Amino acid sequence: MDLPFDGAISAFHDQDAPKEVRKAIADAGKDDILSPSYPYDEEMKKKAYEDELEALQIELVKMQAWAKETGARVVCVFEGRDAAGKGGTIKRFRENLNPRGARVVALSKPTETEQGQWYFQRYIDHLPSAGEIVFFDRSWYNRGVVEHVFGFCTEAQREHFFTQVPDFEKMLVDEGIHLFKFWLNVGRAEQLRRFLARESDPLKQWKLSWIDVEGLKKWDAYSDAIRETLDRSHTDVAPWTVIRSDDKKRARLAAIRQVLSHLDYARKDARALGEVDSKICGGPDIWDA
Repeated sequence: MDLPFDGAISAFHDQDAPKEVRKAIADAGKDDILSPSYPYDEEMKKKAYEDELEALQIELVKMQAWAKETGARVVCVFEGRDAAGKGGTIKRFRENLNPRGARVVALSKPTETEQGQWYFQRYIDHLPSAGEIVFFDRSWYNRGVVEHVFGFCTEAQREHFFTQVPDFEKMLVDEGIHLFKFWLNVGRAEQLRRFLARESDPLKQWKLSWIDVEGLKKWDAYSDAIRETLDRSHTDVAPWTVIRSDDKKRARLAAIRQVLSHLDYARKDARALGEVDSKICGGPDIWDA
């Protein structure tokens, strides 16, 4: 089978990955957590996960009905390292929602026209109208991390972004939009394990890009950019929720609970909602490079 990018991910694993990363992958069982600092040793059991997810998805349906009835607008921004589980988490949010009122925005690189616009302009075009929920699979925070790491923006442009983003987000919240910002964080060994799985799976190879391959070599640069971005854009009005996503199941449940627990929707069932797991879900202080 032909591997994408001529097997560059396997080559990185074999030749360039730190020894401790390769050892963690080699020694791990299927359900083992690879990060030694993660608060659980194994992934959540499938049956418990499915039961909790079903209960939360019923609550999501109630929340969407409330949004439609009241005209509420909800924005969920998902950021994180490549393979941190952004797309999979968004999928579980939307699985049983009416797709006409729950959109995903995953923008490609800016067109020539967009490059000449105000940086935030192309994102504004996708904000929700009354009764809508919008999920941004990556967002304006590209400028804080990916564009910076790969040299796609100047230092002056990035600095201008950090100057404007708190006011931009404050305007969204002042407008009445319910804004949730998620940073999904995954350990280095787990990220590489997920990339290797994608590389060998014909059904998932489309998820890989040149950015993913080159990004494997830039772990430390990403870490520095992420830390600075979280520090400079975590505000009282628009705080970051960091979710440690080495276990995708726990991460998905935590994200859904975080949204539902902060919205006063009709017929909320506190028992079904449960408690957000503070061991893996919190502010920037739980982010782990």
